[in-house]
Amino acid sequence: MSWFLRGARVQLRVIAALALRETRTRFGGHALGYVWALAEPLFWVLTFFAMFTFLSRNAPERLDVIGFLTTGIVTYELVMKTQERASTAIAGNRALLFYPQVHTLDLVWARMALEFATYMAVLVLILGTNAMIRGELEIASLLDVLLGLGLATLLGGATGLVLCSLQLVWPTLERVKGPLMRPLFWTSGLFFTAHMLPQRVRDAMLWNPVLQCIELVRGGWFTGYRNDYVDVGYVVAWVIGSWFVALTLERSVRHRIEVS
Repeated sequence: MSWFLRGARVQLRVIAALALRETRTRFGGHALGYVWALAEPLFWVLTFFAMFTFLSRNAPERLDVIGFLTTGIVTYELVMKTQERASTAIAGNRALLFYPQVHTLDLVWARMALEFATYMAVLVLILGTNAMIRGELEIASLLDVLLGLGLATLLGGATGLVLCSLQLVWPTLERVKGPLMRPLFWTSGLFFTAHMLPQRVRDAMLWNPVLQCIELVRGGWFTGYRNDYVDVGYVVAWVIGSWFVALTLERSVRHRIEVS
């Protein structure tokens, strides 16, 4: 058992070192790079807040508009950005695989960890600032917020690893994955809640695990929010199934990575 713990400790150190390297590479090693990580989701939140204000539209169920938009956009962006970063993790760091301690999955896990930490910080900064402005902060369940964001990260990572593996066989997949993922922007609950949908539409929409993650985060953030339709077991099943497919594909194309 000691050899297993020793090996796990080494791999955790490798992942931590890779995540630190990714931080330097992505944010450029200066404070302005970190500002951009906040600026992009903040831009989307403020843009849609302006649209809500211009159209005199309130958030559903009398929720705070900034909080409603932030919990939806940040969770959705966490899935999409994790998928995007994981899908290019191996291609962007192939030279590191010459080190015997570094494995292909370490590259993916490092990028997943960085995305989770980044968007957690973004969520805290936006919602914390909003709470100070409004003079009100009450979180229903921090555990549900973390669970929703964690499941979103795992979903994005698994999807990214699937795409990463398939792109080694079909390079043209890189060109079509954007259009394939785009419908999720309109069907994941960024601008609506599951409760406000007609039953037949809601039953169809709830097959989308990203919508379930957003509903879980909102239920954890807002007190009194009705997330009766969240099925954590369904999302966990999605995560397990996605990772099974992802790891199987990664294993089957590993020889292509090693010889290329």
